[in-house]
Amino acid sequence: MVSGREGPRRREVLDVLRAAGGPLGVAETAERIGVHPNTVRFHLDALVAEGLVERRSGPGRPRQGPGRPRTVYVPTPGMDRGGARGYRLLARMLLSRLAAQGPEARASAMETGREWGGVLVDPPQPCRQPTAEEAAASLVALLDDLGFDPTPEGGGADRPPERIRLRHCPFLELAEEYGGLVCPLHLGLMQGALARLRAPLTANGLEPFATPDSCLARLAHADGDGDGPGGVPAHGPDSVPVNGPADPHGTGPADPHATGPADHADGSAGPGRKAVHR
Repeated sequence: MVSGREGPRRREVLDVLRAAGGPLGVAETAERIGVHPNTVRFHLDALVAEGLVERRSGPGRPRQGPGRPRTVYVPTPGMDRGGARGYRLLARMLLSRLAAQGPEARASAMETGREWGGVLVDPPQPCRQPTAEEAAASLVALLDDLGFDPTPEGGGADRPPERIRLRHCPFLELAEEYGGLVCPLHLGLMQGALARLRAPLTANGLEPFATPDSCLARLAHADGDGDGPGGVPAHGPDSVPVNGPADPHGTGPADPHATGPADHADGSAGPGRKAVHR
């Protein structure tokens, strides 16, 4: 990307090279722009350092007399990677298509998260199962790498955390619009990572916007007894709602500040509904 104080002139040098249809030397480039060759040489060196231009020894106007071959410059092949990006728009397009699948969309999002969670962590050595504390630490490290700003809560010196508070969401705008998909995907990602680690615990709930500035993930034993690492029920009065009231399919945009009944990222019922123990 051509930027900074020298951006306009540097962009002009690059445009001249791209329009030339062949390699140009410093003097030729300077003639076409109407500036001193030293000015062009300065910008060409910078463009080479940025990977936008290649320096070659080669053809062009022949050099007079003996000596080393003349240096010429050509634009680096390929599309300019310095332009704007639209990944958020791409994500919204894909999420809207997934949401159109109806009731199956949430399960599909969670399964996708589980698959990716298993890819994003290194498996333990063969014949070794990590302790719950080690697995929780690995999960916290992964969430930190992904930008969730995690803080373990609960537990103790010989017990894994019962919760992980997340004070940043790298998918925030998408979670506000498609919480019924993004939050199950995030929960599935944590479950997939712990499964890949062969951990004795799993993530059994995710409460988006548990406080105005954080989300809350809950951990539980992986033996299916429904209790958290500290004996806390996995689903209880403060179980984990997804992003406010869900639409009929649980996939559409939701209000993160709403207070009515909601479904959960793990499929259990929200406040005011009968919780489903798994």
